[in-house]
Amino acid sequence: MKLVWKLLRQHISIPQFIGFFFANLFGMLIVLLGYQFYCDVLPVFTAGDSFMRSDFIILNKQIGASNAISGRTNTFNKLEIGDLSSQNFAELVGSFTSNEYRTDASMGIKGTNILNSEIFLESVPDEFVEVNKDNWKYSEGSKEVPILLPRSYITMYNFGFAQSHSLPKISDGLVGMIDLKLFIQGNGHNDEYKGKVIGFSSRLNSILVPQSFMDWSNNYYSPGKKCDPNRLIMKVQNPADEHIAKYVEKKGYDIEDDKLNAEKTTYFLKMIISMVMVVGLFISILSFYILMLSIYLLVQKNSSKLENLLLIGYSPGSVARPYQLLTVGLNFTVFILACIVLFFVRSYYMGLIETLFPNIDETTMMPAVLLGIILFLFVTIINFMVIRKRIVKIWKRKE
Repeated sequence: MKLVWKLLRQHISIPQFIGFFFANLFGMLIVLLGYQFYCDVLPVFTAGDSFMRSDFIILNKQIGASNAISGRTNTFNKLEIGDLSSQNFAELVGSFTSNEYRTDASMGIKGTNILNSEIFLESVPDEFVEVNKDNWKYSEGSKEVPILLPRSYITMYNFGFAQSHSLPKISDGLVGMIDLKLFIQGNGHNDEYKGKVIGFSSRLNSILVPQSFMDWSNNYYSPGKKCDPNRLIMKVQNPADEHIAKYVEKKGYDIEDDKLNAEKTTYFLKMIISMVMVVGLFISILSFYILMLSIYLLVQKNSSKLENLLLIGYSPGSVARPYQLLTVGLNFTVFILACIVLFFVRSYYMGLIETLFPNIDETTMMPAVLLGIILFLFVTIINFMVIRKRIVKIWKRKE
């Protein structure tokens, strides 16, 4: 073994092995980073909503210049709602109800005021809200109102206001930190309510309150005034039913849901990351070729001396082992360094992702580590086989 190592050191090309090392490191890092990034980001596009099921579809009417010319409104009348309810794909249809009075809001976090604005309240029938009914109820005369906030509100707060003002980031588990006050005016009344935030929804673009509060408050602050709904919510058996798309297109409605966009985004994410991983694999293959070429040159330069070692009794395995150990050491070092670099890169981008999506499912580096182990074992086994085959060829030639 020592003799073989001495022969090996005599003809090692340091530039060649440095080239292999960095090319392999770069290629493996691209592959592992692409795969890990995909695993980390995928929950952003596939995570469901905690308060509205995936089989609920929100509809509104298309808004355009033709509406104004034709006199068509963007609200739904009873005939349109009835027609939608009669469709085979519609299990249940409900209407969004909006406030008919002025509402101002003041929101703060840990004593710091972050919002003072007039706001828009909406409600849907309780059966469309997936939440504990004990938390989602309002008793007439109570000054506390349960509220669901759009997740976009909290995303903007976490990513902008919280960072610049050194305030804590808000997640679903920290909704109690939000101090929300509602100031309602109408029909000669001017009252203050405490908004009890029970969570966030990614499918809402307005503040949602219980139907019971909306019915009572509209009657109390704006009696006798009622408008047709401009949005409908529908429960279906299969959101991908082609009859839904045909009906919506025929009626000139829009599906106010980012599910299709999320699917498209996920598809392009897979495609882009696949392309990046292919580039990384191509670089790794080239680096593997450089390594094998270097080993071949080493063996070729030492072929006569290796033949003598085989003739005096060294087995092909013992002669091949130093070359095999060299490749294992290089491949293992590349794998470890790639994981270390990946750890720091992932820590950086996960900080940004968790700021934008504080409730994203936690992931680990295990997917990339497992993939790296598979690549390491695959390349190492091939190296072993090729080197041994080369040594055996020299051995048989001298028999």
